[in-house]
Amino acid sequence: MKIAVIGGGWAGLSAAVTAVRQGHHVQLFEAASALGGRARTVHHPGLGAPIDNGQHILLGAYTATLELMRSLGLSLEDSFHVLPLSVRSADGTLAMHAVPGLPAPLHIAAGLLAARGLTWKEKSAALRLMHHLHRNNWHTPREATVQEWLALSLQPPRLQRLLWGPLCVATMNTPPEQACAQLFANVLRDSVGASRREAGNMLIPRRTLSELWPARVAELAEGGGLNPTGNGTLEIFNSATIRAIHAEFAEHTRVDSLGGRSAVHSQFHLDDLPQTFDSIVVCANTPSTARLLASLPSLPGTTDYLHNVQSFTHSPIATLTLQFDQSVTLPSPMLLLHEDRQRGHFGQWLFQAQDKECRRLHIVVSDAQEMQSMERNTLLAKMTEQLQEQLRHTQLPRVQQHALVMEKRATFLAVPGLKRPTNQTPWPGIWVAGDWTDTGYPGVLEGAVRSGRDAALQMDTALRQSS
Repeated sequence: MKIAVIGGGWAGLSAAVTAVRQGHHVQLFEAASALGGRARTVHHPGLGAPIDNGQHILLGAYTATLELMRSLGLSLEDSFHVLPLSVRSADGTLAMHAVPGLPAPLHIAAGLLAARGLTWKEKSAALRLMHHLHRNNWHTPREATVQEWLALSLQPPRLQRLLWGPLCVATMNTPPEQACAQLFANVLRDSVGASRREAGNMLIPRRTLSELWPARVAELAEGGGLNPTGNGTLEIFNSATIRAIHAEFAEHTRVDSLGGRSAVHSQFHLDDLPQTFDSIVVCANTPSTARLLASLPSLPGTTDYLHNVQSFTHSPIATLTLQFDQSVTLPSPMLLLHEDRQRGHFGQWLFQAQDKECRRLHIVVSDAQEMQSMERNTLLAKMTEQLQEQLRHTQLPRVQQHALVMEKRATFLAVPGLKRPTNQTPWPGIWVAGDWTDTGYPGVLEGAVRSGRDAALQMDTALRQSS
C-alpha cells in the first residue's frame, strides 16, 4: 500500500519506520529543511555551529524510543550519558542519588533517605507519598492538579518548591498549579516506581538531536536498509509543506464466509501532487493537524474530533546557549537551577553541551511565556547572573556568544480533564500521531514515538482488513 506521512518529527519518523517494516511504500513530507520536528538540530550563525532547538533528556522508561534506536543499529551507550536517577542543584544545597546495589524501587527510597538538603520531615513526607501512590496503583484524585494533590498529600511547601515542583516542570512542561496529577503519577510509576533499575536512569544525549536517530532513518531510507527483508520503502521530502488533503470515499461490499460486509475504500491526494495514497498519517502539531483535517469532507463525528484537536493550549520552552571564551566543566551533565522570576532568574535546568571543547552550556526554561517580553541583553545579563550566583564552586569564563531558541509551541499544557484525541479519526484512512494524542503521558518525546508507532500499526490492521 502507498502511505503518506505528513510531518517528520519524532512521531512522523516513528510512524514511517513502522509502516515501512509492515511492507508499505511510504512518502514522508516535512515542512522544515531538517527532520526532527521540535527536537531537531539547527545551524546558528552567531555560534557558527549546529545546536539543538532545545535541550532534551530521556528516561530509561522510554522503551519505545530506545527499542526504535536499537532497531536502527544505534548504540545507546554511544548515544547517551547514562546517569542513575538523581537531582543535584547547581549551588550544592540539594543532592539526591539512587543508591547503587539495591533493587528497584528500594534504591530510590534509600536515595531519598540519604539526600542532602532535605529535613527528616521532608524525606519522610516524600517517602509517604511514593508509598501511597504505589498502594493506590498509581492513581491520584480525579481532576486534581499536581499542586492540589501535593497539598492533599501533606507535602511540606519547601519540599514542593525544592523537589516536586522542578520534577513536575521537567517532566510535564506545565506548572504544578496547572499540571494534571495523574499524568505526573504515570511518569513516576514508569520511572522511579518501576521494578527495573534501568527505568529510572536519565539519558542525556552525547550528540545532537538530529544525529541521535532522525539522521539514521534518512540514511537507511536512502540505502533501502529500513526493511531489508521486505518490500517496504521510504522516500523523504524535506521543505515540503502540505496544505490540503483531498479524499475520495467509496463504500463497497466484500464477500466473505459470513455472506459479505461493507467497507469504505479511500483514496487520497495531497495538494496538487500526482500521487495517490491509500492512507494518510498526519504527524504535525495541533494547529497544523486541525488545518489539514478541516480540508476533508464533513462526516459523522468529525466536528467533535476537530474540536478536541483545537482545544489545546500551548506553552513555549526556551533554551539559552552560552558560549564562553574558555572551557567550563560542570560537576554533573545536568544540574537543577533555583528560579526567581522576579529577578529575571528564569533558568530551571542547566546542561553541559555536546561540544568537544566544553565551551557551551544550555539553560532550559519551561513555561517561558513571561521571558518572551524581556529585552535580549537584559535577559542575558540576568540569567548569567543566576549562573554565577548558583555555580558557587565553578568560575565562569567570559560569555563570548549566545543563542536563544524559543519554541513557541514546544508543548501543550497537560491540564486535568483535557480530552486528547485517539490515533484513529472519523475519516476512514486518516490517522494522526503526536505527543498530544491520548498516550497516557504528558507532551514528551516517548509519547510522540509511541503515538507514531501505534498509529502505523492500527493503520496497517485496517488496510489489511479492508483489502
